[in-house]
Amino acid sequence: MKIPMNLPSKYLLLLVALTSLVLNVGCSSTPRAKPANVIDRSGGGNEPTPLGYYRVKRGDTLARIALDNGQSPRDLVQWNNLSNPNLIEVGDLILVKPPANSKMTVKSIPKTAGDLPKTDAPKVEAPKSESAKEIVAEPGIKLSWPAKGKVTEDFSEKTKGIDIAGKLGEPVTAASDGKVVYAGNSLRGYGNLVIIKHDNTYLTAYAHNRTLSVKEGDAVKKGQKIAEMGDTDTNSVKLHFELRVNGKPVNPTPYLQ
Repeated sequence: MKIPMNLPSKYLLLLVALTSLVLNVGCSSTPRAKPANVIDRSGGGNEPTPLGYYRVKRGDTLARIALDNGQSPRDLVQWNNLSNPNLIEVGDLILVKPPANSKMTVKSIPKTAGDLPKTDAPKVEAPKSESAKEIVAEPGIKLSWPAKGKVTEDFSEKTKGIDIAGKLGEPVTAASDGKVVYAGNSLRGYGNLVIIKHDNTYLTAYAHNRTLSVKEGDAVKKGQKIAEMGDTDTNSVKLHFELRVNGKPVNPTPYLQ
């Protein structure tokens, strides 16, 4: 810094003192610390969902969770000891696969005088009962058409099924033998809905009905009337029909005959 030499001595001394003070402060100040890393915890703090469970998201219902996992809402209530199925909260873990001890039968082994002690006895795997073991339907399971009419909407990832046009009150029939695992209207967008479980792999869904002719727990036969076609929760009379394989929607058309 250049200092004019023609200044009065008292001003000159003051200016020199101020300059020295500025230089000393600048040299003695510590460098600015590096900003701390900011950790984005939005969504990153969620614990992973264990195998065989589903973590409840906003807008879920137990019926929807059951449908998307190929299970009965009643089974989910039982497996999870739910006192009120309408009171599930975001973040809750819902068991969507049968527990290991669900409906198991142990085949007894006849005892003889020469039996070894239990601690030394060979381990025999207990067979599952017919109702509990994983029954996998043959590929190309044959389904009957659940209603008479023209297909007005084909299967896609968005539709998850097909739409069959018809007249109000026309019969809707079961596409195959099975058990009714849901009959109600709590699934938004489906109206009056029937879900039939055919085995541990396949289930079918029948939506927008005017009235239902079956109730949860009923055993139905292929071709049996289960509802009347309607327009509940939609803008036209039609049947929305879905086929689910292990809870995942697939195109039902190749299976229909």
